[in-house]
Amino acid sequence: MSAPKEIINRKAKFEYHFVQEFEAGIALTGTEVKALRQGNANLSDAYCLRDGKFLILKSMYIGDYKEGNMFNHENRRDRILLLRKPELRKIERRIAEKGMTVVPYKVYFSDRGFVKVTIAVAQGKKEFDKRETIKERENKRELDRIRKIHK
Repeated sequence: MSAPKEIINRKAKFEYHFVQEFEAGIALTGTEVKALRQGNANLSDAYCLRDGKFLILKSMYIGDYKEGNMFNHENRRDRILLLRKPELRKIERRIAEKGMTVVPYKVYFSDRGFVKVTIAVAQGKKEFDKRETIKERENKRELDRIRKIHK
């Protein structure tokens, strides 16, 4: 079975304006990596918190590995994100600003086979921003439909 290309938190782009993105490694157990390869994960409820000298990914769901036994992992345990100190300092400075937060956006496998997480320093959208996003998406869909008809 081939590994899924990526697991994306689609709701994040709708709820937040992404200011800056970072690529982070993630500390996982063996059964978690195998479950990710099966595509058994979800980022919709996940969020990041600063805990001492680490950035922690909380509430990310990674389902049980089917062939795992009593050594299977907890589904929603806290996971440490692996970032360099300068990146951590940049993130820390950004989230100190009012209204900024860190959102996990995408989980994928790198070319070397490592699990990577794309996190974004983001600012929450207001209600009118969300409506604007919906209008843009509908306009783009309508234009694509018109172009397809006229080809």
